[in-house]
Amino acid sequence: MTTSIPAAIATRLEMVATDNGFDLELPRDNSWLHFASSQAPLHLWMSMFGEAIFVIGFSQLNVARALADHGVPMSGPLPPGAVVGRTVTDIPELHRLVRRAFQLSRTLPDELLHAFEKQTAELPRSTEIERLVVQRVGQDIFRIGLLEYWEGRCAVTGLDVPELLRASHIKPWAHCPIDAERLDVFNGFLLSPNLDAAFDRGFITFTDDGALTLSNVLTEREIAALSLDPLMQIRAVSSSHSNYLQWHREYVFRPTR
Repeated sequence: MTTSIPAAIATRLEMVATDNGFDLELPRDNSWLHFASSQAPLHLWMSMFGEAIFVIGFSQLNVARALADHGVPMSGPLPPGAVVGRTVTDIPELHRLVRRAFQLSRTLPDELLHAFEKQTAELPRSTEIERLVVQRVGQDIFRIGLLEYWEGRCAVTGLDVPELLRASHIKPWAHCPIDAERLDVFNGFLLSPNLDAAFDRGFITFTDDGALTLSNVLTEREIAALSLDPLMQIRAVSSSHSNYLQWHREYVFRPTR
């Protein structure tokens, strides 16, 4: 059971929330501090268990599931509206957890699609030029979403210079039958330029668990020149990437000359 939170701890929790995107403080539920965001649909609740464990409840199950690498699952009672809880043992870890929850809530499950529909609702699509304008809006939203989801780092190398990173569709925009696929954050990786070019042209692909697969079209010299390492791997690949990766392996990847 959570207990009454000391004022000093409550202030620190409020700072964690506001510093990481949850700028709306809602009425408390007993010992639970309740926060929302003007930029994301997630609600979260924070409290304290004993003297050294911070407890966080989340309103979105898909976001909570994606936080498996952060904290420990909580099995105790949660406030109304919270579907899953996790615990952490220090403030820095709490910052990381709340920030990651905010990032995920802005992209999962259909937030990019909703943003696209809102921004393009009144844009004409009669001519090819008008359709290209709509597509450009979607691609910009997709890039922003991938930067958020991958925390501004290449999904393979960890390169963290946003200006150099590419929002690489797994299943290309033109081949997606619906906008929900085009704007699905799981239909893409944030990649450094060499990986993006090789992936886009089918010289590399990835297995469902994120392992790099090299086309034997490439010579050893070309592999070295591209700085490709057979041991490279997508970090934190999700099962939600699998259908798109299967499509890429079947229709884009070039296994032989």
